[in-house]
Amino acid sequence: MTAKEAIAYIENQGWSTTRLGLERTKELLERLGNPQKKLKFVHVAGSNGKGSTCAMLDAVLRAAGYRTGLYISPYIQDFCERMQVDGKNIPGGALAELTEEVKAVADAMADHPSQFELVTAIAMLWFVREKCDIVVLEVGMGGALDSTNAIDAPEVAVIANIGLEHTEYLGDTLEKIAGTKAGIVKPGCDCVCYDGAPEVTAVVRSACAERGVPLRVAEFSQIAALDHDLSGQRFCFRGEAFSLALLGAHQLHNAAVALETVEALRRRGWKIPAGAVEEGLRTVRWPARFEVLSPAPLFVLDGGHNPQCAQALAEVLRDYLPGEKVTFLMGVLADKDWRAMLDAVSPFAARFVCVTPDSPRALPAAELAAELARRGFAAVSCARVEAGVRAALEAGGPVVAFGSLYMAGAVRSAFPAERKRLQRAECLARRRTLSPRQRAEYSAAVCQALTGLPELQSARTILSYMAVEDEADLSAFHAWAQAQGKRLAFPVCRGGGELEAFIPPDRESWEVGSYGIPSPIPERSVPVAPEELDAVLVPCVGFDGCGGRLGHGGGYYDRYLARCPEAKRILAAFEVQRLERAAGEPLDQPVDAAVTERGAQRFARPEQN
Repeated sequence: MTAKEAIAYIENQGWSTTRLGLERTKELLERLGNPQKKLKFVHVAGSNGKGSTCAMLDAVLRAAGYRTGLYISPYIQDFCERMQVDGKNIPGGALAELTEEVKAVADAMADHPSQFELVTAIAMLWFVREKCDIVVLEVGMGGALDSTNAIDAPEVAVIANIGLEHTEYLGDTLEKIAGTKAGIVKPGCDCVCYDGAPEVTAVVRSACAERGVPLRVAEFSQIAALDHDLSGQRFCFRGEAFSLALLGAHQLHNAAVALETVEALRRRGWKIPAGAVEEGLRTVRWPARFEVLSPAPLFVLDGGHNPQCAQALAEVLRDYLPGEKVTFLMGVLADKDWRAMLDAVSPFAARFVCVTPDSPRALPAAELAAELARRGFAAVSCARVEAGVRAALEAGGPVVAFGSLYMAGAVRSAFPAERKRLQRAECLARRRTLSPRQRAEYSAAVCQALTGLPELQSARTILSYMAVEDEADLSAFHAWAQAQGKRLAFPVCRGGGELEAFIPPDRESWEVGSYGIPSPIPERSVPVAPEELDAVLVPCVGFDGCGGRLGHGGGYYDRYLARCPEAKRILAAFEVQRLERAAGEPLDQPVDAAVTERGAQRFARPEQN
């Protein structure tokens, strides 16, 4: 079984919502040897904020030196996100192996387990195999009858913010929903509760008293916000100062719950130093929760999917972007109260771009756009999320993507390429504003700056390139390098996206190569291995002041630079090509220096892991 086959097997099973209960989960786990009994847990239930709270607790416990398991749902981009050990997703091979083991047992059961029950069992086996000290376990839906509740008493049962949700299964009042979620509270654990609606706290308090469980309520009156920007926020809780990477006042409430949980764990003997708490909160990452995918242009991704989340988003926008109107990239599920979500965010809207989330429950984008138009807003619908991201970016101004976690993964996947596409068009347009005279003058200044670089003065073998229209003309630098007796190689772009370097011995050794660029004829030229190069001159469409480079899109140079890590990487460009921050992807290789008509700027290359 492969990882792809494992995921297909899991997702082919139903959710079994017609008969909620723990019988199937308990039977499955018992047949697998009850792996959950070999683990310790922090069990987290709630309507909103439970994922962020889990992420904070996982980060703090890892910083304290514990080997942690983290179980979450849903995933954003990769199914393997659902179970993590020490912050790393389960490898595909391990998922396939464990799924095959669980499948053999599950398929023999008279009442076949559901998707979530299968994933829960796989996660328990994985956490035991990886010898986790403690697992932060997020409830899927509800609490009492959720498959995660097949565990014995956790170290701490955490009740995060509770709102009206899944009322057809959990109850139609806050008290009923709170009662269901308080089902994770068991004799022998501690309990921490979000300081929310009084009726919710009363239900949790009663459940704890009935089961003899100590209760700590995170008192939000003890929170003092200090300062914040789009890189994070600082706050005090019970007089102690912390930095938090997650944004929004609602995250301070979740942080207070996490801090109370830390205190409960300490009370039970877990060693969690103050420095670990500070580091965990400062470095925690949690995708799609007012996540800044790009500061310039500002593009925020938020997985808010119900009216409570939309209200929280509205507060964050009021706080972090006062007076600004944003483009909302929005997709919703039809069974959510999406009209109330619109009520919450519409005062901050310049326009809407509507998409359809990848879910059978999704509201079609055209229906959402029609409702927005009826309300007097500019709204367009796009057939695909990628087209929606592009349209939102092209609209200009801040973009906030929100409405459903089912579209968050697609937005995260599409954004880097769409942002690059927009930046390339912008930089090419800027470069083409230069007159032939300006280009000649600036090119001469660039070449002069290149010849003054000690890295190029000492280099014996250099890979350069022939300029295309509108690029900096490097002919003067080539003449200088040859006069200095340096070996000057040029690139040849091969099929499959590979680049090779050759030294052409004469004018007859040139041809018009890929993309209309003059290139050496390989059969008439001397090949140069990547390890022979002392320096590589790198072309670009755009660049920034941090060593980031925006290539032409083929990825030839980034793949090649990875093969010659010791060579100095120097790009030549005009100042009009400078960006505030170049869009980056994992393949991209940073440069050591950028040279323009204004001179050279050097960068510290980040260490490669």
